[in-house]
Amino acid sequence: MKYHPIDSQLFIKNRKNFMAKMKPSSLAVFNSNDIYPISADSTMPFEQHRDIFYLSGVDQEESILVLFPDCPKEKHREILFLKETNEHIAVWEGEKLTKEAALKTSGIKTVYWLQDMEKIMFELMTQCGTVYINTNEHYRASVETETREDRFTKWLKDKYPAHTVAKSNPILQRFRSVKDQIEIDLIQQACDITEKGFRRVLGFVEPGVWEYEIEAEYMHEFLRNRSKKFAYTPIVASGNNANVLHYIENNQQCKAGDLILMDVGAEYANYASDMTRTIPVSGKFTKRQKEVYNAVLRVKDEATKMLVPGELWEPYHVEVGKLMTSELLGLGLIDKTDVKNENPDWPAYKKYFMHGTSHHMGLDTHDYGILTEPMQANNVFTVEPGIYIPEEGFGIRLEDDVVIQKSGEPFNLMRNIPIEADEIEELMN
Repeated sequence: MKYHPIDSQLFIKNRKNFMAKMKPSSLAVFNSNDIYPISADSTMPFEQHRDIFYLSGVDQEESILVLFPDCPKEKHREILFLKETNEHIAVWEGEKLTKEAALKTSGIKTVYWLQDMEKIMFELMTQCGTVYINTNEHYRASVETETREDRFTKWLKDKYPAHTVAKSNPILQRFRSVKDQIEIDLIQQACDITEKGFRRVLGFVEPGVWEYEIEAEYMHEFLRNRSKKFAYTPIVASGNNANVLHYIENNQQCKAGDLILMDVGAEYANYASDMTRTIPVSGKFTKRQKEVYNAVLRVKDEATKMLVPGELWEPYHVEVGKLMTSELLGLGLIDKTDVKNENPDWPAYKKYFMHGTSHHMGLDTHDYGILTEPMQANNVFTVEPGIYIPEEGFGIRLEDDVVIQKSGEPFNLMRNIPIEADEIEELMN
């Protein structure tokens, strides 16, 4: 791994929290992701399943975590099954986790090789009545590929049909949405790496550069600071490309007078950052561009103040909509008649700001969180309003990542990343 070791106390605490919510005489199983094939002998880079990482810190393929807090054998209350490492694997692929290294990483003392899993699972299943399976129930999830977790669940339910089945996901959603300080520090590290990339780009952009060259500048800075990749597919959208919300081609030349919307973020230790900045190709905003830019910034700043414990998801977005409506009236993009006659299900402001303002962030860019419950301290949210004006040839979005505090305004993890229009112009010139 490129990242520094993480304190195993994080994973010990996460398992303790999870097991405290399990039913009596129950067992939970978590699998690593597959390494997905491309073609021939090519594979995609491995990405660990966030749940097994959250509970163990294990960041390699073919790993299984079993939690059984009521197991009669104390040593079987937490078990890791790992792919057995050997000299041949060490030469060709690099050394995998040894049992000693797994203990240091996870705090789990009982580690078996994967070939022993079925035999030991048989013993465990005779001692439990309920099995927690791990399903993906994120509100944005749309999965067609059968995962390693899916295959394991089929095998388990087929082999042990008399057991009661429960779901891990509701427990994980609740815990993963509230970050430990160690997690917040890791997200801060990802944000700091993103800052370095952004400052590098400010000194690089000029008329004639290509969007993919800007993407490359970010990637260079991310890699040299221990990030393995972008936290999500980067958006580098110049001119009218910014009005396509998920523009990822990044293949156009940046022209004098245009703006570039950059929605990019580094990952660090599997934790995401998520930043959006909009900058002028020529190093200076036009009067109109700056008017719209400052309107977006005002909405972002006011929306951020609303992210406090007890705030509810839907009313928050309604209030942000009111802020945006006021700004769009001031910019002359809508008028009072538009507002008076608006459809409540699609208000007038949605013509120029059609997406949500905030989402949970953490191990996943769109992280787990229960949207029907009040916000609470140590939730991490993005704040990302935008105004998109195809008829004027530009779109502007600004985005920071913030941590809700017990009292007062949220803590901005991107507080050091330039965002004021004048500061951006100064740094570019």
